[in-house]
Amino acid sequence: MSDAATAPAAGEADQDRVDDPVIEVRDLSFSYDGRRVLEDVSFAIPRLDFTGIVGPNGGGKTTLLKLLLGLLRPDRGSVRVFGLPPVEAAERVGYVPQSFQYDARLPVTVADVVLMGHLGHTHRFTTSLADSREEVRQALEAVDLPGFEGRRFADLSGGQQQRVLIARALATQPEMLMLDEPMAGLDAASESDILALLQRLNEDMTIVLVTHDLGFVSTAVTGVLCVNRVVRRHPTTELGEMTGEMLLCMYGPDRKVVRHDQSCREDAICD
Repeated sequence: MSDAATAPAAGEADQDRVDDPVIEVRDLSFSYDGRRVLEDVSFAIPRLDFTGIVGPNGGGKTTLLKLLLGLLRPDRGSVRVFGLPPVEAAERVGYVPQSFQYDARLPVTVADVVLMGHLGHTHRFTTSLADSREEVRQALEAVDLPGFEGRRFADLSGGQQQRVLIARALATQPEMLMLDEPMAGLDAASESDILALLQRLNEDMTIVLVTHDLGFVSTAVTGVLCVNRVVRRHPTTELGEMTGEMLLCMYGPDRKVVRHDQSCREDAICD
C-alpha cells in the first residue's frame, strides 16, 4: 500500500480528536509576589464536561480560571486548551467574569453588551452590521431573552443581566464556556434558571464553572476540581457523600460541620 493511501487527508491531522481533553494542565505552579497560590497542579477536562471549581476564599479558584484563560502565565508547568496555549485558543472560549463594571447612567443597551463579546476577536471587525444584528439575536435567543436587544441593560433584573453576560460570551460561538461565580447575588429562582440554561448549553459545549455552592450545582456537574493551593479532581460519584477531604478543600480547616445524624440532650455535650 502506498504512503499516499495511508496518509491522512489534508488538514485532518490538525483537527481535534473527539477523545482529546479540551483542557490539560501539567505540573503547574503559580505565585503572587513570591506567595505560592497554586502548586504542582495537574488535571484534564474532557470534551462536553461540566466541571465545577470549588474551594475556600483565597484558595486559588479565580487564579486557576485566569491561567486557563491565558490572563496569567504559570511560573512552572504548562496549560493547554484545545491542545494550544490558552492565548491561541481564546477565540474558541467564551468567558463570563464575576463582575461587570459599567456606568448605569449611560444608555447602554442589551445589544451593546452582547456585541462587546467581539472585542479582542480581530476577525470580527469585518462583520457587517446585518450579520452583527443576527448574531445578537441568536445569542439572546440562546439565553431565552428574545427581543431584548433595545432594552437598557441597567433596567434588567439581576438574573436577566447575567443571561445577557452569558449571551455576550456566546456571541462568537465558542466551543467552551468558562464562568466565574455566575450565581453570585442572584435569588433562588434566578439561580435555578441560570443553572438550567447552563445544563442546556452543556449539550453542545464544555462548561467550566467557579462556584461557592457545590450543593446547588451538584445535580449538573460531571466533575469537581477542589482548589486549595493544590487541586484534586473528584468524580460526581463522590458528590453524594461529602468526604472530609472535599469539605476541607471547599471550606478550609477553620470551619465546623453541623451533623444532622446525631442529637443531644440540652444538658449534654456532643462530640
